[in-house]
Amino acid sequence: MGEIVRPSAFDRALRPLHAWVWRDPHRRARKLLRFAETEADGGRDLSRAAELTTDALLRRLYLRHAEDEMRHAGLFRSRGTALLAGLPRAREGFEANWLAPGERGLDDVHVEGASDEALLAFLHLSEKAAAKRFALYRQVLWHDPATRGVFEEVLRDEAFHMSYTHAQLERVAARGSRARLWKARLGRIWKTYLRAAAALASVLGTMLLRVQYFLVLPPFALLARRSARREPPGFVAARASSPLTSQY
Repeated sequence: MGEIVRPSAFDRALRPLHAWVWRDPHRRARKLLRFAETEADGGRDLSRAAELTTDALLRRLYLRHAEDEMRHAGLFRSRGTALLAGLPRAREGFEANWLAPGERGLDDVHVEGASDEALLAFLHLSEKAAAKRFALYRQVLWHDPATRGVFEEVLRDEAFHMSYTHAQLERVAARGSRARLWKARLGRIWKTYLRAAAALASVLGTMLLRVQYFLVLPPFALLARRSARREPPGFVAARASSPLTSQY
């Protein structure tokens, strides 16, 4: 089933960058552990969705979905831990989470107060995006068969999740399924914009602070030193040369 899912045209265009992201073993291990956290959070949210829905069929499907997400978390965690154990030492580095975010969407799901139609539309788009992304990760990980095998196993479940959410959305929402999907798409676009804006603000803020530190502050420090040398000795200098021995 995983073969029917193909990367999006945008991700295919960025394949060299994705290959670079996954080439470093330290970054690969950290990203797998981060994926494990996202999958586990999604599994807990889906378990809660199963408690809240009044639809018996959706309850069973949500529980099946939650079990899959928890199993995916275990797969990612085990592989990430194994990679770290085989490396000489852990080191921090650039993770490029904006480029290879994993199953982005499950970390934004809000099941409290959401209708089945809205939740199914949201899940369908999230699973579809994740399936296409994982298909690309599987392609660029040709040099790591073990990690590639993890993505192949996860991808089979993602294809099923993408299929069942769409089928159930059409059943529950009937003619309103397309409107629900478009509303969910607009929500994802807005959240993507907020993430990009926050990332850009962080980068610009860091650059501005560095410019201030290396270009603006040194001239002021030099001027302050020159001013201090020109200043005649006063009360402070007199006190420093002859310490007080009494209260007068």
